[in-house]
Amino acid sequence: MDDFDVIVIGGGAAGLSAGLMLARARVPVLVVDAGAPRNAPAGEVHGLFGRDGTPPADLLARGRDEVRRYGGRIVSGTVTDAHPDGDDFAVTVDGDRRFTARRIVVATGLVDDVPDLPGLRERWGAEVVHCPFCHGWEVRDTAIGVLALNPRAMHQALLFHQWSPDVTLFVNGQPGLAEEAAERGIPVVEGVAEAVELRDGRVAGIRLVNGDVHPVETVVIGPRSRIVAPFLQGLGLAPVEHPSGIGEYLPTDAQGRTGVPGVWAAGNVTDPSAQVGGAAAAAALVAGQLAMEFALEKVARLRTPTGAPE
Repeated sequence: MDDFDVIVIGGGAAGLSAGLMLARARVPVLVVDAGAPRNAPAGEVHGLFGRDGTPPADLLARGRDEVRRYGGRIVSGTVTDAHPDGDDFAVTVDGDRRFTARRIVVATGLVDDVPDLPGLRERWGAEVVHCPFCHGWEVRDTAIGVLALNPRAMHQALLFHQWSPDVTLFVNGQPGLAEEAAERGIPVVEGVAEAVELRDGRVAGIRLVNGDVHPVETVVIGPRSRIVAPFLQGLGLAPVEHPSGIGEYLPTDAQGRTGVPGVWAAGNVTDPSAQVGGAAAAAALVAGQLAMEFALEKVARLRTPTGAPE
């Protein structure tokens, strides 16, 4: 079967949550999973009620099993094209597999652009973090260096004080941060970072271009996030800059509808700051709205006399 009521593009927390809710609602649903979740570098998922500490891969494997249990279909691959096809939508996976659906849910998530600074990528998701609610407990009471990539660094420096009294802001060439940090009593290191020093495979400090090395055990960054979904153009959609300045997102209304009728979106693609639980909850809301749409259509057909115009 290659025709569905809903195709969910994305097999992370949001996509699988939408797939599970729709499958349980007896809606024929396909989830297309490219296999590249945003939180893959993290060792564990945190802050998710009932599943705190679960490795991301284990959580997704469980989610895929749940979708299949209720009759939902999952295919591995990357959506290379999606566009309207009459009253429906046509979706192509890996350039040669074609599926159709009455509705589309975009749940592709985001990609974090970690700067190409030695040491950052190696420890991203371990001692190099961005979200205190995801990793704060694990780095509590360590010496934290907030490496400014944008003005959001001030927000991070303030927030991480909840987890450690030893927080230093590395200005890294960002204008105005040193003065603001001084007014708030936050220690500052000026100058531009050249590398994150590693010792025994773990973060040991931040080295500046002048050669100075400042010892830290945790590095906090705020990387720019972007949407990697070229198929959006075929649907008449395009990412826009998020009002917070943290990267791209896909605007929707409160229920998850995009500006294109029949195309919905949920998860990090619409809310870059959403954690796993928030992304899954948003997708469940979208799935519920879609189930209601299909139920109303079914009732309307049942009330229409045979042969009478609808």
